[in-house]
Amino acid sequence: MLARVTDNTSMCDLDKGDLLREVMVKIGFERIDVQEGIMVEALLDSGVTVLVMISEFARKQGFKLKKLERPMYVRNMDGSLNKKGPIEHTVQVNIYYQGYRERMETDMIGE
Repeated sequence: MLARVTDNTSMCDLDKGDLLREVMVKIGFERIDVQEGIMVEALLDSGVTVLVMISEFARKQGFKLKKLERPMYVRNMDGSLNKKGPIEHTVQVNIYYQGYRERMETDMIGE
């Protein structure tokens, strides 16, 4: 498990509960339309209920975005609407991890 401190506070001054814990994994994303793949580091978050990708990244990599019929509004942990706005697009990708492959639909955030 990785821990990151985002300010100049000494690690000795923090309780374990104060640390931001992240687990990063290397996975492969494949564009389905042209069978081209890239390796990326992905944040593994056991608290999320969907797979998300930043829309700017998807566009730069040439993924084909699909417009949703209705936008999905995203709420933060405190119940407020996310300031990045609703999810309006998805993209289908093949995801590869340690010999496992699955086709998944990924929501685009930060549009």
